[in-house]
Amino acid sequence: MPNFKKYNYSQDAMVVINFEEQIQPNTFEFTLHHLIDQHIDLSAFHEHYNNDAGGRSAYDPAILLKIILFAYAKGITSSREIQWQCEHNITFKALSCDSVPHFTGIASFVSRYPEAIESVFEQILLVCDEQGLLGNELFAIDGCKMSSNAAKEHSGTLPELEVKRDKIQRKIRACLKEHKKLDGRKPAERERKKQLESASATLGQEFERINQFLKTATPRMGQGKKPKEVKSNITDNESAKMTTSKGTIQGYNGVAAVDKKHQIIIEAQAFGEGQEHHTLEPMLTGIKQRYARTGISPDILKDQAIITADTGFSNDANNEYLRREGVNAYIPDNQFRSRDKIFAQQKDKYGKRHRDTLKGTKSVIPSSEFDFDRKRKTCRCPQGNDMWLSHETVESTGKRKVFFQGKLTDCRDCPIKASCMRNPDSANTREGAGRQVSFTWTNGRTATDWMKRRVDSREGKAIYGHRMSTVEPVFGNIGTNKRLNRFSLRGKTKVQGQWRLFCLVHNIEKLMNYGAIA
Repeated sequence: MPNFKKYNYSQDAMVVINFEEQIQPNTFEFTLHHLIDQHIDLSAFHEHYNNDAGGRSAYDPAILLKIILFAYAKGITSSREIQWQCEHNITFKALSCDSVPHFTGIASFVSRYPEAIESVFEQILLVCDEQGLLGNELFAIDGCKMSSNAAKEHSGTLPELEVKRDKIQRKIRACLKEHKKLDGRKPAERERKKQLESASATLGQEFERINQFLKTATPRMGQGKKPKEVKSNITDNESAKMTTSKGTIQGYNGVAAVDKKHQIIIEAQAFGEGQEHHTLEPMLTGIKQRYARTGISPDILKDQAIITADTGFSNDANNEYLRREGVNAYIPDNQFRSRDKIFAQQKDKYGKRHRDTLKGTKSVIPSSEFDFDRKRKTCRCPQGNDMWLSHETVESTGKRKVFFQGKLTDCRDCPIKASCMRNPDSANTREGAGRQVSFTWTNGRTATDWMKRRVDSREGKAIYGHRMSTVEPVFGNIGTNKRLNRFSLRGKTKVQGQWRLFCLVHNIEKLMNYGAIA
């Protein structure tokens, strides 16, 4: 029989520890510790403290920032968990010098100082530039949708919320009515009465929340030329209901601009809308202002730094803005692959892709399968039937759009109407309509045509090929490796501060890998 040393986990020991020795070089905590102590000015936090003339002493912002960023690097965002780590984890003890901030103080620090967090973000960006980690030649912009601290069940337009409130009120009345019927009955009914009382109280709280929100709320309008009312949220009305590949969430879109050389995040903003096209101009403005404030470049966009983004950022307004401001951008439209000969056989090889399948709606034969003659303004359906020109529009920018509709008699007996129409049964009614398609083209002089020529050029294809390898790994590192995939705060300003903390973790890790912090 082998003879092993005995061990027992259920025992206490007094251990002498030097905190400085626990922070070993070439680790995230070492880089974080030396960055904050030797390179970062935290006076932006100091302005918020007014206890110099009296009152209890506060925890140093340097200590709080170290333990929060180190916790985020480990995927820990709960303030209670961070407090526990400071009590039990030796690395947290070393970074905090054995101090244990209360979880309420940790949560308050994260949510109260978004402007000071931006100052830290900017200073670390400046350190990255001093260390030679910024190329300042190509920036890739993209967004990452994350859930927020609000339930999507509490979302709806104001009319929808009114209907929900009235429905809850009817349920309360039904509970009270049943409770009244049970008065004076057998003791066996007491349990049911308690259930009704509890249900009435819960429904009453929900009714009051919605009712108070409706008293002060105004309709929340979406983006675009003709904005429509979008869903409000009674918990966090600056967040939005967003559709992702993993389902619908209530959250924010964290948008980041990433430098190509070492994938350093140079700008980070959070937006409470799912669509990305309206975020391009604020992001470019943010990049320009940040570079001017840090002294890296007085006008980085005028220096012809290349901007790339995916098709979600492409629309006529953005292209017009980019051309007017002289921005060296390459942002393709959603048809740029179909114009590329390299992808000509993609559909045959991999099959057709329809985004509607992700949304749970029916996919139909796309308009590209219809025979459209732009010169004659005629259209034939896949079965060879002529369609009639419903109407056409011409915009001041030179953009033309024509709408065609299938004849009801043709669509009613068409053998492929089940795959061609979203609602085939409508063709069987007198008031129904046949298949509808539209086609858009321009006079070749619009800003969108200008962008198409740039993206379709040999140089444009080569440049745009760097976009995915620049920005996508950043979101993979933040969301998957670091597990920072959910916001714990409410309100755009606070969420934006937390999003920049997430991005700080990524940038500090880059400094650890490629910089020389000592």
